[in-house]
Amino acid sequence: MVRLAGKVAFITGGGGGIGRATAERFAAEGASVVVADIDEALGETAAAAARKRVRGVGSATFIRCDVTDRASVTEAVAATVARYGKLDVLHNNAGGASPNDGPVTEAPEDEFWRAIKLDLFGTFLCSKIAIPHIAKAGGGSVINMSSIVALMAMPGRDCYTAAKGGISALTRSMAVEYAQDRIRVNAVAPGVTLSARVKKQLEDNPVTEQIAATHLLGLIEPVHIADMVVYLASEESARTTGQVFPVDSGVTIR
Repeated sequence: MVRLAGKVAFITGGGGGIGRATAERFAAEGASVVVADIDEALGETAAAAARKRVRGVGSATFIRCDVTDRASVTEAVAATVARYGKLDVLHNNAGGASPNDGPVTEAPEDEFWRAIKLDLFGTFLCSKIAIPHIAKAGGGSVINMSSIVALMAMPGRDCYTAAKGGISALTRSMAVEYAQDRIRVNAVAPGVTLSARVKKQLEDNPVTEQIAATHLLGLIEPVHIADMVVYLASEESARTTGQVFPVDSGVTIR
């Protein structure tokens, strides 16, 4: 039995890594999936991969979206509703760290604002525009992307930590704000996840390598995060809201 049959999901940053894995899992579970990404080539490829996972019901399409631009988000969400008739699930996945990050006394101010704008403001903006549509559909699920850096200290990542800590706090606040609309709001906090970008970081950053070594069950593949997102999108999480779920191979218990 597919777990997301009849649901319409909008996944930001859906072109690669966790976003692509989530799009594929959603499609396999019967959802109609919009892969929203600023990179058209990645987005089209990810949507095609998701369509191959459809089992009887469900579909996938690409819509270009810049999560930092209000007009772009508004158009992408409107196109989603025009195509599928509603919106049930928002997965705020777009974001990411940068090698320009560092301690607060050393990190460039431009890097701080880049992280805040992409990760935190992007989550805020997409939620602002998508939530009224989810409420109109009778409720649903918003799934944000935090990080273990919001739950534990990681040296040299102060810009990214600030953005992801803000997402965790915003998740809890939104859960209270929109419960009356039957909208659940949760976040996932991944550990080191082997996307192409993170693999590159592992090659270049000894601090990240040390963190990776603490993963009790080994490093995390994007599909492991996608599995948690499927749960939070499904009715299995009908009484779960305001939570930040580490999927971290045990890092935060050490």
